[in-house]
Amino acid sequence: MSRLPHYLTPLVGEGAAGASLVIERTGRPLAVRVEPAFASKERNRGLLGRDGLDADAALVIAPSNGIHTFFMRFPIDVVYTDRAGLVLKVREALAPWRLSACLGGFAVVEMAAGSAARADLRLGDRLICRRMAG
Repeated sequence: MSRLPHYLTPLVGEGAAGASLVIERTGRPLAVRVEPAFASKERNRGLLGRDGLDADAALVIAPSNGIHTFFMRFPIDVVYTDRAGLVLKVREALAPWRLSACLGGFAVVEMAAGSAARADLRLGDRLICRRMAG
């Protein structure tokens, strides 16, 4: 992962456990359990082999501006952000066996289908990554 600063810095190293993604506009959490996929092996694996994602969880793939859902068993919400956390694109309930990409994207946030709508996430929102207290 690039050594330049970005909004996902709290997920790097020991900060990975116990981080959340918050929507700056509302202050509401988008995900309270965030799993980073920054290494090539983790990015390539993504959500493959899983039966689903909890409603409060997210997998963050970075750097990445595109994904596929080949061999997946469930639909997902996909959020593309730039380095500052600005939401560039949202794909809701992306079905298995699909491709998706976003020009200029830095990170992909994958969540259970319906998560983006429940959190009232909108294009142009900014995501903030925070370490949880405790």
